[in-house]
Amino acid sequence: MSVQWTGVIPALTTKFTPNDTLDLPLFEKNLNVQLAAGVNGIILGGTLGEASVLSTSEKETLIKFAVEKCAGKVPVILNIAEGATKEALQQAAYAKAWGAKGLMALPPMRYKTDHRETVTYFKTIANSTDLPIMIYNNPVDYKTDVTLDMFADLAACKNIQAVKESTRDVTNVTRMINRFGDRFKILCGVDTLAMEELCLGADGWVAGLVCAFPAETVTIFNLVKAGKIAEAAKIYRWFMPLLELDIHAKLVQYIKLAETQAGIGSESVRAPRLTLVGEERERILKIINDGIATRPVLPV
Repeated sequence: MSVQWTGVIPALTTKFTPNDTLDLPLFEKNLNVQLAAGVNGIILGGTLGEASVLSTSEKETLIKFAVEKCAGKVPVILNIAEGATKEALQQAAYAKAWGAKGLMALPPMRYKTDHRETVTYFKTIANSTDLPIMIYNNPVDYKTDVTLDMFADLAACKNIQAVKESTRDVTNVTRMINRFGDRFKILCGVDTLAMEELCLGADGWVAGLVCAFPAETVTIFNLVKAGKIAEAAKIYRWFMPLLELDIHAKLVQYIKLAETQAGIGSESVRAPRLTLVGEERERILKIINDGIATRPVLPV
């Protein structure tokens, strides 16, 4: 199963038991619902996956488990978010050995690289592996903007194939297409801008609230690509209060609470994150429960 960089690709949460170990049965339950909804791949080790607090052995367990359970239906993709180029290369090698079919790569963590450093970093990773790569461009959260001029330099690497567009600027979709045509696949990485970017020509959606609402997410994508904009917009408008949970610093806790209410997850997070309490939990819970109560009937 090769990565096509199209459709809905969930950035899955990592499921933990109350004792802070991997909860593989619950992960499998959620994964099965994603596959049944028709997602086109899965990403592990992203922000939602709490990758910064996972050990290498836990990443290995998750990747190998997901590869086994996906059984070739969809590709498994590992996110790379490292501070050192050496460690990024090690993660890319691990991904290949563990059975992942692609990589998503952020610029270096903790140090804001300039043009030359950013391009060299990504090229070094790309030249070390034959796995296809999607660049994760999120300057809002991670400070380094992967500019169009950088993509022009990166185009020389054939296995750099896509961008997760998370700049919060929908015009970047048009700018990428104007400059590069179809050289790079474009996937929206911000839930609250997904329909807008899909209408502008984005090829896919790296989604967050899909973790709790996979059928609705896939349906919006399919309707937009079928040109049924009014039908898609009706579901998207219902979805928006929930999608806004994706653009908060506590998106992990918020989306895990949504998974819990949807019956396919738990609230357990790994420290330093803490589960929600008090007024904040009640406020987010109301948004989620109101959404579930008014869940639209989806077209067959």
